[in-house]
Amino acid sequence: MNLESFSGTIGFIGAGNMAEAMARGLLKAGVDPRKIVASDPDETRRKLFVETLGVTAVAENSQVAERAEVLVLAVKPQVVAAVMKALARNLEEKHLVISIVAGISASFLESGAPIKLRVVRAMPNTPMLVGMGMVALAAGKHASGRDLELAKAIFSAAAKVLIVDESKMNAVTAVSGSGPAYFFYFIEALRDAGLKEGLEEEDALALAVATAEGAARLLAESKKPPEELRRMVTSPNGTTHAAITTMESLHVKQNIIRGVRAAAARSKELGK
Repeated sequence: MNLESFSGTIGFIGAGNMAEAMARGLLKAGVDPRKIVASDPDETRRKLFVETLGVTAVAENSQVAERAEVLVLAVKPQVVAAVMKALARNLEEKHLVISIVAGISASFLESGAPIKLRVVRAMPNTPMLVGMGMVALAAGKHASGRDLELAKAIFSAAAKVLIVDESKMNAVTAVSGSGPAYFFYFIEALRDAGLKEGLEEEDALALAVATAEGAARLLAESKKPPEELRRMVTSPNGTTHAAITTMESLHVKQNIIRGVRAAAARSKELGK
């Protein structure tokens, strides 16, 4: 399915950064701004959607449910139960709920609905803001293949899409959803190391960013595993060897794995 074949309205319950990234992607893909509506209690966020994106923004979630066939649930995990309880009376057979709420299962969303609610879980990441996101989708019990294809079309406007079983979503959250923060953290470290070695801050950051971008592009286009590309750069007893050997002695890789596992465990906790 492509977005051109969908004539309905897409509504965002919550108008935060990820909802903004999705809306920008939809608009760039040619979706009529009159076919997008968002709700948020924050007037500043509503104003951004209206004045910057040119789409309708309202204060009440019920107004979005009345207008839209697709409801993108984009709220914090801590408030999702209250939001869904308030929305229950507005949910109809026409609605497809696409949830980007971390840790919240499709069955949880389905259980509070007065109908057999069609749910697709999604875990996007923030590079959607620049059209380079990654998102994993998992269908709920009542979602159809067409629902999954529609969700895929919506996200494809600003991201690559991977279809997974819902049992994998906590791992997806830990690796991809939280993943950009890990790379920002590593670039912080490279910048700070450059500063300690005498570089100007602007130059150190430019070097770190360009290196990260180039390395990611090389990995994606070469189709070689990261281990092989790393070995290609690491000459015996050279500068890279000195760095990697030090990192290995400090168990950097193992500690990254521990961090990702902690993120996955936290995602699982949020769903309880």
